[in-house]
Amino acid sequence: MDTNIDFKNIWKQQTSQKPNIEELLKRLKKFKNENIRKLIIANILLITTCLAIGFIWYRYQPQLITTKIGIVFVLLAMVIFLVAYNRMFTTFYTIDHTQSNSEYLQNLYTVQNKQQFMQTTMLNVYFIMLFLGIVLYMYEYASQMQMIYAVLAYSLTLAWIGFNWFYLRPRTIKKQQAKLDGLINKFEELNNQLKEL
Repeated sequence: MDTNIDFKNIWKQQTSQKPNIEELLKRLKKFKNENIRKLIIANILLITTCLAIGFIWYRYQPQLITTKIGIVFVLLAMVIFLVAYNRMFTTFYTIDHTQSNSEYLQNLYTVQNKQQFMQTTMLNVYFIMLFLGIVLYMYEYASQMQMIYAVLAYSLTLAWIGFNWFYLRPRTIKKQQAKLDGLINKFEELNNQLKEL
């Protein structure tokens, strides 16, 4: 029985699909561009929303302190989220075609860590502050409604927040993680192959 097996030679003879570097770089560029576009859209939407909320505050002059505190909570939630989210921009922006495979991989690990922070800590802070802000903001107007309409208004608002928290948020997170994990796996595979050469 021959115990001298050449594993490297067996590995090279495998028919499994090896990652194509050009295709991988195209996927990485697409991933980078998609995320930069999402960052820009998020900035535009949240800044526009903040300006609209500020205008509503100025125009309609709420009377109760709870309404004002609610507005401040909502604005703070958006500003804090944007500041944290915009930190990802430099990470995406520094990924370019002149880097080595290991640098690409390190950048993707950085993106993965920051993305996990955004998806857990920052989204939790954002939703909690937004929830508190909306509840406090609505109190002044709900207190002037008949009880049935106030309950309906709060129920619909809480249902919408719940739908976002329990359905949309997990789906979005899962989709983002799958894309990033797929890229990381391909670059790890490529790096391992290059080490064996």
